[in-house]
Amino acid sequence: MNKVQNQVVLITGASSGMGKAFTRALLKQGAIVYSVARRVEAMHDLAELGARILKMDITNQQQVDEVIQHIEKETGGIDILINCAGFGLYGAMEDTSIEDARYQFEVNIFGLAYLTQKVIPSMRQKRSGRIINISSMGGKIYTPMGSWYHASKHALEGWSDCLRLELKPFNIDVVLIEPGAIATEFADVMVKPLIKRSGFGAYSKMANAVANATHESVQKGNLSDVQVVVDMLMKAVQADHPKTRYVGGKYAKLMIFVRKWFGDRIFDKMVMSVVK
Repeated sequence: MNKVQNQVVLITGASSGMGKAFTRALLKQGAIVYSVARRVEAMHDLAELGARILKMDITNQQQVDEVIQHIEKETGGIDILINCAGFGLYGAMEDTSIEDARYQFEVNIFGLAYLTQKVIPSMRQKRSGRIINISSMGGKIYTPMGSWYHASKHALEGWSDCLRLELKPFNIDVVLIEPGAIATEFADVMVKPLIKRSGFGAYSKMANAVANATHESVQKGNLSDVQVVVDMLMKAVQADHPKTRYVGGKYAKLMIFVRKWFGDRIFDKMVMSVVK
């Protein structure tokens, strides 16, 4: 049975990568999809497929309020929220300004949380809903130069677990999706700022090693296709009783397993062997 047909879905970060792929997949299932992002011009292809595109910066509370009010006026409320907007801030912790670090959390946590707060009331009234947060294997592991990114994803994991317990009495599911290395714009967005911050100072050797390892993975095709994450999402939206977490994509299960069962020291050696 198709459980998303005619369901109202809001997807953030829909101008590229996973957000755009999610939109296409859910439209094919007959969902009413609102796709939002800062770059409206990058979503015209989704509009042609039937998506309702809206401009929204996840860190702009006024824009968030306007989007929720617009959707609720048109449909009565959101059935499925997919929190996909996010980015990876990379650079040595010492080299990264606190202002930049705060922005990482504004996008990956606080903006996401504010939007979710605004969506929950209509779900509670209906006693039905599903909130799907796109996390990362980075919420369970760590890599050099990624302190603020990993901190934001670790925070999202704990935040989502607490929210799941709080919303269970209202029949609202909270699901985490933890992708591994996926072929999206993530690598390009990550590497240039990494080198700008840390490529020429005390951490230059490690920063350039991380950048080179990232480029090598892209060039060799050592990344999973975004369809891997789409498949996890479809399981999460179609299941009567979804899992609390879905893990998949290159390296995800392996790295989470090693960190969990072999401990930090072994995991440290494994990660650092890649960036020598």
